[in-house]
Amino acid sequence: MTAARIERLVTSGQFSLDGGTWDVDNNVWIVGDDHEAIVIDAAHDAQAIAEALGGRTLRAVVCTHAHNDHIDAAPELAARTGAPILLHPDDLPLWKQTHPDRMPDGELADGWVLAVAGVELTVLHTPGHAPGAVCLYAPALSAVFGGDTLFAGGPGATGRSYSDFPTLVDSIRDRLLTLPGDTVVHTGHGDTTTVAAEAPHLQEWIDRGF
Repeated sequence: MTAARIERLVTSGQFSLDGGTWDVDNNVWIVGDDHEAIVIDAAHDAQAIAEALGGRTLRAVVCTHAHNDHIDAAPELAARTGAPILLHPDDLPLWKQTHPDRMPDGELADGWVLAVAGVELTVLHTPGHAPGAVCLYAPALSAVFGGDTLFAGGPGATGRSYSDFPTLVDSIRDRLLTLPGDTVVHTGHGDTTTVAAEAPHLQEWIDRGF
């Protein structure tokens, strides 16, 4: 039996919302072993994600939120693998902007536990960047998969539709900064960070309205 591990794939594409479009690089996280895995945020390139999976069984395509750059490859990846797409229902309005004719297969809810390769990932509902945003906490891996809730250097963006800065700050304070300090935050874009690295800066972000 092989140990569960975390793999990162970076894919490139575009983020579009509120009439604007931006070029972005996204982190796609694969959690599993040599036999099975889950994909967190199927961004931009289903072919590249399928190649990274190899012959492993894909148990689920988990969406941290439904901005198009995190879900645009999800239906194709699900069709290729037969894996269900899971999304918090509060993000369905965003999902439908990208995939109006293809609903997710299942819902994510706070406290729900997803198991893969002997590891449990607990769903933490962390609204703010998006109403249905979630993080996935895997204590056995000392990891939390944060989507766009928290980055190295600050919280996710809240300047567009369906987002709210005070709600995001509450989510970060109450759900993420309460995790052990050595927990690695695997972000939706850019470099990883840790809870301990970000926790001292919470008040700065609040004061700046970051």
